[in-house]
Amino acid sequence: MNIKSGRLSVVNSDVQALTFSGYASLFSLADLGGDIVERGAFAASLRRGSTVRMLWQHQADNPIGIWTKITEDQHGLYVEGQLACGVARAEEAWRLIESGALDGLSIGFRALRSKKSAATGKRHILEADLWEVSLVTFPMLPQARVTAVQHKNQDAVISAHIIRRAAACLRTRASF
Repeated sequence: MNIKSGRLSVVNSDVQALTFSGYASLFSLADLGGDIVERGAFAASLRRGSTVRMLWQHQADNPIGIWTKITEDQHGLYVEGQLACGVARAEEAWRLIESGALDGLSIGFRALRSKKSAATGKRHILEADLWEVSLVTFPMLPQARVTAVQHKNQDAVISAHIIRRAAACLRTRASF
């Protein structure tokens, strides 16, 4: 067996860390496939501390950053992440997020406990093993969105939602 090794040097870059946050899942809402994630479904998975990957469009061969915070709160699965500087797909994702062209989040998981509602036919996810959270164009849960973006070195977080709404308002009020 041949083993090759080398020295890795890290070059200090002026590129700012590209961070964002949002909800990857919201509790008690049906997604387009009829699944409803219930409050506490990810609690055991998060306690186990397994690494949850940040992927591009659920593609396992396209990691684009790291999740720095994943928690369940009263609304759903809240995430904060940092896109990897120097990774072309991550930098593309950042430009798309900044412009408002991309804001979907979606979860990859394995349901450990679920029940199907006889009345609605919808599956209620009671416990899930969370594998990954992806930036996506079309999330299965349309309400799962990036809500804030930030350059790590900036003091203020700029809300992507507020910027898009303000831009839309300006476009409709502009008289050209």
